Amino acid sequence: MEIRNARFVISNTDIKKCPVGDRPEYAFIGRSNVGKSSLINMLTNRKGLAMTSSTPGKTMLINHFDIDDAWYIVDLPGYGYARRGKEGRESIRRIIESYILGRESMTCLFVLIDCRHEAQKIDLKFIAWLGENGIPFSIVFTKADKLGVVRLQENIEAYKARLLEEWEELPPIFITSSEKSVGRKEILDYIESLNEMVKIGEITEENTINE
Repeated sequence: MEIRNARFVISNTDIKKCPVGDRPEYAFIGRSNVGKSSLINMLTNRKGLAMTSSTPGKTMLINHFDIDDAWYIVDLPGYGYARRGKEGRESIRRIIESYILGRESMTCLFVLIDCRHEAQKIDLKFIAWLGENGIPFSIVFTKADKLGVVRLQENIEAYKARLLEEWEELPPIFITSSEKSVGRKEILDYIESLNEMVKIGEITEENTINE
């Protein structure tokens, strides 16, 4: 699949103000500064579509981007930014949970993980919460260009092994580099396959949330 047109639609903190849920949505989330905005820009081939920042914790809203008038990319706030303070972190948690648990048109949640680090407690806890709530998700390892081939593979395999301590099977996994456009085709092809499943009724709003 190739994206022809991508445009920003709306930012908000209330899912009731999100666009009408009449098409599939693919949301992206991860710890602060994991590279969400850069990944979205890479996928859409629009350098300035999602705002990027070297300062963690800048994304504090639910951001919708219309893709070819057919589906949405959603940039969710990053979680776990310690300097935001307890009240700020709680506010972000409410925004994130209300969207993930309440947005029926969300077809898949892409959880971004920085491939340079070993499994972090906050990410594992979040992934476990997704499993407990039956949320369909995939894992996207970011910043692959920052590691050599051998170290990258070692880190990915170590992460898989850690997940398999608690999961019977792994979700779809993608390895990406926004700098090198690595993983772009794989993620877009996966989204295209899910869009087709939505069209023929193999994925419905009900089993999207409760899969």
